[in-house]
Amino acid sequence: MEKDQFKDSLASTFNEFFSTVATDSGEWTVKGFIDIYKNIYTISVDTKVVSKIIELMIFPILVKFAEKNDYELVLSAHQNHYPDLTFVHKQTKVKFAVDLKSTYRISKDKVNGMTLGAFTGYFRNRGSNKNITFPYNEYSEHYILGVIYSTSDSLVDERTKYTIDDLHNLTSVVKDFDFFIQEKWKIAIDRPGSGNTKNIGSSTNITALKNGTALFTKYSQGKQIFDDFWMNYLTTDMARAIDLEKPHYNNIKSYFMYKGIANE
Repeated sequence: MEKDQFKDSLASTFNEFFSTVATDSGEWTVKGFIDIYKNIYTISVDTKVVSKIIELMIFPILVKFAEKNDYELVLSAHQNHYPDLTFVHKQTKVKFAVDLKSTYRISKDKVNGMTLGAFTGYFRNRGSNKNITFPYNEYSEHYILGVIYSTSDSLVDERTKYTIDDLHNLTSVVKDFDFFIQEKWKIAIDRPGSGNTKNIGSSTNITALKNGTALFTKYSQGKQIFDDFWMNYLTTDMARAIDLEKPHYNNIKSYFMYKGIANE
């Protein structure tokens, strides 16, 4: 299966996600956790908790996609390994990396940023097996499967215990889901994703995420520029560790200056 066909087929399959995750009114179908006594405990708007539950709801859809399209689905062996999912075509052995991400809206047009994987380690040593399911250069393409949601306007009382009879009256902590499937380089920006961690940052513009039109797509050699930019990017600490006063560049403008080429 070619890259575009893989992407389009996965997007089509993923439309089923909405019937699983949201009610007709757009509310999340998950209301909380239930114990063996049928008591329901509401959940807070904790992004890690919400993301993990969404991930668990996605898996059956991805398993169905793999079976239908003759792929072996390989899960990451460890939580901090890349990618979350590897699709290996059983006949051609072509591999596609898919990382699952979720993020919440902070306005009509913007979301909170995401991290798109490390820019050190396996990203630079592309024949390495360390912290990655297969070497980076064995993948035909690297995709981000992203879920966008809004947090509820209503307050949820986490101290209250409910029963099954209360289920349909419980407020969902998130709502109004949307999703995107894009090549990683098409939604990346020229800044790390969070704090001091060595992760690639994403666009926060919803249109750019859904259409795959973030920073590096503005250039005719966008994918190559993305790779070169992040394979050679240094944080301040990384620069000092190799006796540099400061990094060679810290954004796309200074990158082009460092390379001595005109900004396209």
